[in-house]
Parts: sequence; structure tokens; C-alpha cells
Amino acid sequence: MKVIIDRFEGEYAIVELPDRSTIDMSKKLIPQGAKEGDVLKIEIDKDETAKRRERIQKLMEELWE
Repeated sequence: MKVIIDRFEGEYAIVELPDRSTIDMSKKLIPQGAKEGDVLKIEIDKDETAKRRERIQKLMEELWE
């Protein structure tokens, strides 16, 4: 999904969604240096998700042994 930074208000960036609606997004989630009009890409990192699941599974197996 791609969103566009519309403006900044206080601790929030107001971003426009693909359906042209807007939401408030914490500035903590916005890459440093981003400015009004920048397009942000939000996606699932499938590789990192799989690695994390494997790591958690191993920890659970160790815990229950």
C-alpha cells in the first residue's frame, strides 16, 4: 500500500490513503527526513516475518522441553 504525507500536525503526520481518505499516523512511524507530498510504501516483509516466527517457535520448543 502506498500513502502520501498530506501534512504534519503536532506529533502526527496526516496521510492520504489510496481511497483518498486520510488518517493520523504517529511521526514515530514516519522515516526521518520525510516531508509533505512524499509517498510512503507500507508492505509486509515476508522474509523477516518468517524468520521471526521460526525464532519464536524455537524459543517455545526450548521452553516446553
